Amino acid sequence: MSANNVPELILKTKLQLYNMKRIAVYCGSSMGNDNIFREQAMLLGATLAQKGIGLVYGGARVGLMGAVADGALSEGGEVIGVLPHFLQQKELAHVGLSELILTDTMHERKAKMNELCDGVIALPGGFGTMEELYEMLTWGQLGLHNKPVGLLNTNGFYDALIALSVNMSANGFLSDANREMLLHSADIHLLLEQMEQYKPLEGPKWIPSVKES
Repeated sequence: MSANNVPELILKTKLQLYNMKRIAVYCGSSMGNDNIFREQAMLLGATLAQKGIGLVYGGARVGLMGAVADGALSEGGEVIGVLPHFLQQKELAHVGLSELILTDTMHERKAKMNELCDGVIALPGGFGTMEELYEMLTWGQLGLHNKPVGLLNTNGFYDALIALSVNMSANGFLSDANREMLLHSADIHLLLEQMEQYKPLEGPKWIPSVKES
């Protein structure tokens, strides 16, 4: 690479990061049974803040949700929580956020998080995390957004889900292009690089039906 190309490369990198102004993080309201889950959640929050990327998350102070927020706040990052009124009434809201947005329903919560973010990362979690993740993948498949969706595969937590997506594709229920929408890595920096380089899905979204003989 010549010296003349260096400024162009730096500009390109800055533009990629600029396009990722905020990332929504979906994760559990529990900590899990291995401290690595909490550590990686805090590290993700801190890394986003260090990169100048704002965090959008579920607004709670408990579990991995609280950990990712604490990590971002510890580095002076922007943290926007989106929380339904009924959860605030249960005293689950995180204090000290940059902004806390209250919604009437869970659906409004998810819609607002999608509106505010430029990409999505799922950390380990339960049914709620899976529902949020799959909804964003489905919306992407339908062309309702062009945002990258990634899994932080801490401790191999999402190995089975990744294998399931391969099985869906192998059995003709998911195109290879749709399967490749699901980005994943156990390394935070590698995952963010994948998201910055993500190219939205183009072409047919459906697998043609098998013709009957």
